[in-house]
Amino acid sequence: MGVCGYLFLPWKCLVVVSLRLLFLVPTGVPVRSGDATFPKAMDNVTVRQGESATLRCTIDDRVTRVAWLNRSTILYAGNDKWSIDPRVIILVNTPTQYSIMIQNVDVYDEGPYTCSVQTDNHPKTSRVHLIVQVPPQIMNISSDITVNEGSSVTLLCLAIGRPEPTVTWRHLSVKEGQGFVSEDEYLEISDIKRDQSGEYECSALNDVAAPDVRKVKITVNYPPYISKAKNTGVSVGQKGILSCEASAVPMADFQWFKEETRLATGLDGVRIENKGHISTLTFFNVSEKDYGNYTCVASNKLGNTNASITLYGPGAVIDGVNSASRALACLWLSGTLFAHFFIKF
Repeated sequence: MGVCGYLFLPWKCLVVVSLRLLFLVPTGVPVRSGDATFPKAMDNVTVRQGESATLRCTIDDRVTRVAWLNRSTILYAGNDKWSIDPRVIILVNTPTQYSIMIQNVDVYDEGPYTCSVQTDNHPKTSRVHLIVQVPPQIMNISSDITVNEGSSVTLLCLAIGRPEPTVTWRHLSVKEGQGFVSEDEYLEISDIKRDQSGEYECSALNDVAAPDVRKVKITVNYPPYISKAKNTGVSVGQKGILSCEASAVPMADFQWFKEETRLATGLDGVRIENKGHISTLTFFNVSEKDYGNYTCVASNKLGNTNASITLYGPGAVIDGVNSASRALACLWLSGTLFAHFFIKF
């Protein structure tokens, strides 16, 4: 048995059929250019997801019946609501305007909407297209990652939105204008270097709303290298400090040796102190036996390196030049540079 048989009395069924025949688009006549103001719907309507869309239709006193349709489905006929969607409401029904509103618009609301009118002569229609925009949203992004120097890395950033967003990767841990940029969902780095570690920002943009931004941190492991190790001169009875600075990821562990003997805090009046990437060997009361070469060893799981550092006294010869000669040479060089500067100007 048909829908009419279950839900309507025969005369009501006849009304339903008549209205459907009246307001279905094929029975209407598209508005001609000479009659463009009647009926006249809006141009395409663009709204963001979650907002309300208002569909307006301009009419006049020749109209005897009017309706809004979504494709072949009647939403409103006059003041009578046909749609079961509670988000669809009537706004205006006057002799000059017939408007409805769709609240909390979603992407499935997008598509053609038709204002259909009946005059004494014949039906006419006007169509508007509803466009639903969706702000960009990053749905899937790589997690923070730790790799060894020389490895290959691929980062992924997947985003959705309407229009489809543009995805951009940017290295944040470098000076402005120096970090490379990739306009793709995938960022591939081959033979990664230690200076490519840091934060990478994925940005999804489609001009509907502010870009969606997420960050991924890449940690690049590399073996230690000693960047600073300076010989130190100090007199007997004074305090002397040898310093060793090493860069490494993971952070380096330090050891100090004199010849083949490993040194430790508290032995022979010395103290070893490690703070971050710097290790110091302190002599609180230097004696003759403390003078000599010391070895700083820095190591992590990827390797190790060492540097020789000398603790010397006044008059000691370091690399073929004693300390007094070094002081005289510096004084002579300073005087020469000053004389040259004075003569020139």
